[in-house]
Amino acid sequence: QVQLVESGGGLVQPGGSLRLSCAASGFTFSSYVMSWYRQAPGKERGLVARISYSGIVTNYADSVKGRFTISRDNAKKTVYLQMNSLKPEDTAVYYCNAHFQSSDYWGQGTQVTVSS
Repeated sequence: QVQLVESGGGLVQPGGSLRLSCAASGFTFSSYVMSWYRQAPGKERGLVARISYSGIVTNYADSVKGRFTISRDNAKKTVYLQMNSLKPEDTAVYYCNAHFQSSDYWGQGTQVTVSS
């Protein structure tokens, strides 16, 4: 069955870094646009970064441009989010998303907390 399993979240101090991973299975990973979303308490889920099926095209929310980098390894069926210069406002649950035509899959989320 389809699975998206996120990992790499945790507690980090402001200015620190984390690398999130999302391992996919059960679908043709290389055909899917992959994205990271996040949801903070009391806020709506919003797009953080997106990467095309080939990995050539990427898009970022303005709030993370220059600090976060999305990448993918189609051979490993994994998408990554490198997060640098983390701020307290980056605290949220981060979700992996896979999208292709009418198919839309979500992971269970991983908590990222930025606090001193």
